[in-house]
Amino acid sequence: QVQLVESGGGLVQPGGSLRLSCAASGSIGSVGIMAWYRQAPGKQRELVATITSVASTNYAESVKDRFTISRDNAKNTVYLQMNSLKPEDTATYYCNANVRLAWRTGWYAYWGQGTQVTVSS
Repeated sequence: QVQLVESGGGLVQPGGSLRLSCAASGSIGSVGIMAWYRQAPGKQRELVATITSVASTNYAESVKDRFTISRDNAKNTVYLQMNSLKPEDTATYYCNANVRLAWRTGWYAYWGQGTQVTVSS
């Protein structure tokens, strides 16, 4: 059993900053790629950023140079630092992790519960 618990969402003014965290726990052997997604009302879920186990990163064009994804492998935690926030960033943000279990072969994907980010003046 693996759980991903998110925190850090909230209300912020345009131009402000917010830092999201997502911690994985359970019978984990190793964690591969971790990612952040977001979904606004009436929109499909979109990929925001990814990070590999050796810290290689990729970003959606809409957030590059404003958001930074990072991870702490010792804590099985991924972060998303969001700067220069815009109203268009308003969405529910979900973390995702690809996990190798301690007791089973193969990789399994897990999702966080989601955290709301609202950017409004």
